[in-house]
Amino acid sequence: MKLAEAKAQFIQSWGSLGAQWGINRTMAQIHALLMIMPDPLSADEIMAELNISRGNTNMNVRELINWGLVDRVLIPGERKEYFSAEKDIWKVATEIARERKRRELEPIIKTLNQLQEVEGDAKDKHVKAFKDSIQNLNKFAHQTDRAINSFVKAEESWFYGTLMKLFK
Repeated sequence: MKLAEAKAQFIQSWGSLGAQWGINRTMAQIHALLMIMPDPLSADEIMAELNISRGNTNMNVRELINWGLVDRVLIPGERKEYFSAEKDIWKVATEIARERKRRELEPIIKTLNQLQEVEGDAKDKHVKAFKDSIQNLNKFAHQTDRAINSFVKAEESWFYGTLMKLFK
């Protein structure tokens, strides 16, 4: 397989994976492109490589910066902004976990905590069923939160060592 074909296949696959995780496909494709490039790219170069509009490029690069996955790079003598992605996949995974926790898990935990305070007769089967369901969901959400915190704080070698022990 030639490099151009392999690069295109990786970008498409990473974009599909991102879409399955609930991330904008174009955002994931830009991330993939920047991860595999040896040098930072300008918005114009990203647009040309992926055949996307300037607005789409700018919006998605900004979001990748917000996620902590892409950085602006200043190149002396250049007026254009350039962008590069973190190449260490462990750091990428922990940043994604941290951001998804902040955007998705923390709001649902807040809601579940509020819902536990529902008023009603504890003997009413509807109230009991609701409270039991919320309590179980809340317990699961808090356990997930602790697991993500452990993953984000873990060192790569410890994580993989622990994971391998699970599969023996």
